[in-house]
Amino acid sequence: MATQAKEILEKILQLLGFDAKVEEHKLEEGVLLDVQSEDAGRLIGREGKTLANLQYIVNRMLYRLDPNLPKVTLDVAGYRARAREALVKKAKEAAERVRRWGDVIELEPMNAFDRRIVHQALKDDPDVETHSVEVEGTDKKAVLLRPRR
Repeated sequence: MATQAKEILEKILQLLGFDAKVEEHKLEEGVLLDVQSEDAGRLIGREGKTLANLQYIVNRMLYRLDPNLPKVTLDVAGYRARAREALVKKAKEAAERVRRWGDVIELEPMNAFDRRIVHQALKDDPDVETHSVEVEGTDKKAVLLRPRR
């Protein structure tokens, strides 16, 4: 499976005109394809949108080959790892404010992938609970942190 995913991604990148090297790593819940390129910024896109779209396309192509194949996560030059660390840090800082002041805090609107990271980061916190709430006028949701009752 990983080899198929790597081959698909390499072909897409070649057709798009990117000179890139792809490394594959096994994960508990699938495969990570890490892309190294001189043009990392263009592959990541604004707020990681190009990277997310590329990941979606690779996963759709794999699903068409075999619906039972595990999901592929794409990363470019460690972007997702750094973004995840920053998001976890932001969530923990917000949780500390909730704990200290008892305030309800709403984080900025984010996609499902990022919301899941926040929920996972705080799931074992005995003092703070998290909920996803719809944000009016957008197709995104935000994470609400509040004191656990």
